[in-house]
This record gives sequence, structure tokens and C-alpha cells, in this order.
Amino acid sequence: MFITGLYRWLFDWLFAFADRITQNATDSDQVQLRKSTSVLTAILVSPAAIIWGAIYLLADENVAASLPLSYTPLLIANIVAFKLLKRYEIFEFVQRAMILVLPLLLMIALGGFVSSSAVVIWSLVTPMGAIVNSTKRLSMFWFAMFVGVVIYGAMIDGSLDQANNLPDWARLTLFAGNILGPSSIAFFLLIYFVRQNDNAYELVEYERRRSEALLDNVLPSAIAARLKDGTESVADRFDEVSVLFADMVGSTTLAAQLSPEEMVGLLNEIFTEFDEITLRHGVEKISTSGDNYVVAAGVPEVRADHAGALVRVAMEMRDYLDKRGSEIGRGLTMRFGINSGPAVSVVGGSG
Repeated sequence: MFITGLYRWLFDWLFAFADRITQNATDSDQVQLRKSTSVLTAILVSPAAIIWGAIYLLADENVAASLPLSYTPLLIANIVAFKLLKRYEIFEFVQRAMILVLPLLLMIALGGFVSSSAVVIWSLVTPMGAIVNSTKRLSMFWFAMFVGVVIYGAMIDGSLDQANNLPDWARLTLFAGNILGPSSIAFFLLIYFVRQNDNAYELVEYERRRSEALLDNVLPSAIAARLKDGTESVADRFDEVSVLFADMVGSTTLAAQLSPEEMVGLLNEIFTEFDEITLRHGVEKISTSGDNYVVAAGVPEVRADHAGALVRVAMEMRDYLDKRGSEIGRGLTMRFGINSGPAVSVVGGSG
């Protein structure tokens, strides 16, 4: 349990550290994700470089040891330069080139593929990282460079002095490490990328649900469904429609007696109840503006009793106003007007 908690803490700390290094207010979420993943790739290589360097030192391979041990200082210098210059493309190129070339140089120093325990496999981290956090074009470039490194190593392998001071246990250990190391980095990169993408997807999904809820709140469900399906505008003709217009009487005087907060609260309370009334009667709220409330019947679903339905709505609204007005000690009165006939319902425009 302790190990799992420590691992999770370290994992989250590395993610947060990579984000802090690359933070830029002008970057999109996708660009930020790519930058932080690139830094994370570089950081994950560093512990392995230190361990490999220590093993080579113990085996008295000082030249070979100097190569991985130089990685971390070069990484720190590259990060500092990035923070000062704000040139991510330079940081990315230098970092990928280091991870690509250092294993090749180490392979040469140790005497070839077999003598170095296939350390050149670490160069694969460069194209793997590019796939996750760079463009397709750059990914292809770095993969081609990796292929070139492997081919070059194979070409010169026979001319190298394959004798070195590594004991058998070190060779075997490094073989396993050279397989597990790049594989582990690829695994962590995928976890990070999937995790960040999931977070972004959840945010998009949350905003989509909010937008749909807002759309459903202001438009009839049938019209909202058509807009969600991609219809840019809706214009439907109805031969028999009734529209109710309700306007509060004496709202100016009432507004002078109440504070702005009290007036808004009262209107919100009234219109919330009106919303419930319209739902009960199956009619469609069209809009509210100030102290005005507009309802329609016969749209978007045709109904023969459109006029009668709005009369019943108006009567229930009137009864509610009488009851609520007596409760708060203020006269609440509205004028109701109903007009019937043909109509065209339109949803359009750019906003």
C-alpha cells in the first residue's frame, strides 16, 4: 500500500513538474499537452542514465560512463535555456537529438551491439516520444533518423573493438534494462497522454451537456433536436397557432419600491412558477424580456385546442399572482393578450 501511494505521488509530481516547466498562457490545451509530454520523456530517461553510468564506472569503463552521466547536466542546461529563450522547438530538437545520439556513441565506446548489451535500443525513445507529442511529419523524420542510427551501427559493428571491462552479470543486467527501460518509458508516456486526453474529453463532454441543457431550456425539444443534428436554421409554418403575451401592470412603481435584488428575485419566482404552469399544460415558453412573458400553443406540435389551452394557462397564472400577491402584501397584476392565426416559427441567425 505504501509503495503504491509513493509511486502515485511520484507519478503525479512528475506530471505537475512537466506542466510547470512548459506553462504558457497562450498555448492551447493540445499544445500544452505536447510540450509537457516532451519534457516528461526527457525526465524519465534521466534516472536510467545515472544508473547506467554508475554501472560503467564500477566496471572501470570511464569513457562509456561519461556519456550517460553527461545526460542529466545537459538536460538541466536545456531546460534552463528553454525557460530563458522560450523557444520550445529548440528545446525539443536538442532533447530528441541527445536521446538519439548518446546511445549510439555509447554502443561505439563499448564495442558494438552485443558488447554494449544493445544499448542503442534507447534511441527508440526519440521517435516514440515524437509520435506522442509532435506532428506526424516530425515523427516520420525522427523515426527515419533512428533507422539511420541502427543501420550505421550495424555497418561499423564489425570494425569495433568488442572487448570491454563489463562483467557477465553487468552485461546480462544491462540487456534486461535496455529492453525494460525504453518499454517502461513508452508505457508511462501512453498513460500520461491517455490520462490528459481523458481529462480533455471529460471537459468537452461536460461543456457539451451544459450546452445541450441550455438549448433544451430555451427551445422546444423537437427544435433543439434538429439543431443538434446540424440544422443551421429552422423555419416552419403553422396554420393554427395561438400566442399569449403577459405584461406586468405597475412594474415601474413596484421597481421603485424594491431593491434591484428584490425585484429580480420576485420576477424569477413568478416566471419559475409560470414555467411550471406551461409544462403542466403542454404549451411552449417562447421568451421572457424584463417583466414580459410569452407562450405559444400549437407549435411545434399541432393541437386543435391551442387557444383554449392558453386561456387555461392565463387563468392559472392569474390565480397564482392573486395568491402570491396576498402572501407578500403587494398587488401583483398582469395583462394577458392572446392572438390566434397562422404563424412561422423561426430559429436562425448567428447568435
